[in-house]
Amino acid sequence: MQQEEFDSLLKETRRFEPSEEFRNQANFRDPTVYDRARQDPEGYWAEQARHLDWMAPFTKVLEWDPPHARWFSDGQLNAAYNAVDRHRLGPRKNKAAILWEGEPGDSKVYTYEMLGREVDRAAHMLTRLGVRRGDRVTIYLSMIPELPIAMLACAKIGAIHSVVFGGFSSQSLRDRIMDAQSKILITADGGWRRGRVVPLKANADEAIKGTPVETVLVVKRVGEASGAAFRPDRDKDWAEEMAKSPTTPSPAETMGAEDILYLLYTSGTTGKPKGIVHTIGGYLVGQNLLLGRFPRVPPRPAPEGIPLGPPWGEGGLSRRSPGRIQAGLGTGLPGPGPPFQVYTQSPNL
Repeated sequence: MQQEEFDSLLKETRRFEPSEEFRNQANFRDPTVYDRARQDPEGYWAEQARHLDWMAPFTKVLEWDPPHARWFSDGQLNAAYNAVDRHRLGPRKNKAAILWEGEPGDSKVYTYEMLGREVDRAAHMLTRLGVRRGDRVTIYLSMIPELPIAMLACAKIGAIHSVVFGGFSSQSLRDRIMDAQSKILITADGGWRRGRVVPLKANADEAIKGTPVETVLVVKRVGEASGAAFRPDRDKDWAEEMAKSPTTPSPAETMGAEDILYLLYTSGTTGKPKGIVHTIGGYLVGQNLLLGRFPRVPPRPAPEGIPLGPPWGEGGLSRRSPGRIQAGLGTGLPGPGPPFQVYTQSPNL
């Protein structure tokens, strides 16, 4: 390719305006919002943060010491309380929180009240199994309701969850378990994908050899079709353990806004997977604004369930991972956000 041709690919002056019909679907139509965010970024984000429920209000919005950013650092809150409990305690308690349809055709609907009860039971279960604040819990499931329930239960008690894509190999799962030093793994005997069984438990058994994992919680999803082995000294049935849990509310752990919510690993395509740390306060503020104000594109039906979006997705105001700094505005939200997405080594890993 000639240099002139290459340079031309780096320049784009065309504009593609959306249709009027598309504009009319927008949930965020007030252009002054962008001006306000540019003129007073901290005031804007403080206003957005007050839409959450805080256990202790923040007095600091942004502490910016390039390349490090800290959001709402003296505030305290709990992600699961904001995602479920505050709706469960209000007029939305009987509204659908999760609509789920499995690949074989089974389906479930969870209201906020029902979801809250399941999250509390799972939180009690994890506590009984020895999971404490700051512990890492690896989750290796297909898209079944137990996935968001496990994520929310971890957040409720202050544990850090690491979700590993159910299509990843045993080696990919092992790499992420070792990096996070998880002592507990949540998986299923198998999952459905286009009529075939994905051997999640068999993959997990291979992955955890020589790792710190001491307990494996197993969701019985496909039954005998999985052919999965079960070790009574290590493996525990999710349903049986849930049945042992009380139905009383599990206290929401008071967490700092800069405490870790979850780890999400990069693909590892170009090297060792890097664990991106998502902290609680800035992340929830960004997601609450993004999911509450912006139009959402309906997801395509996926193997093992139709996802309507997890309690939190990718994005937010604080994203970190070991040893990297990536420039860019990149929050996808009105207002500048942090001038960098700052990635640093977590002190816990």
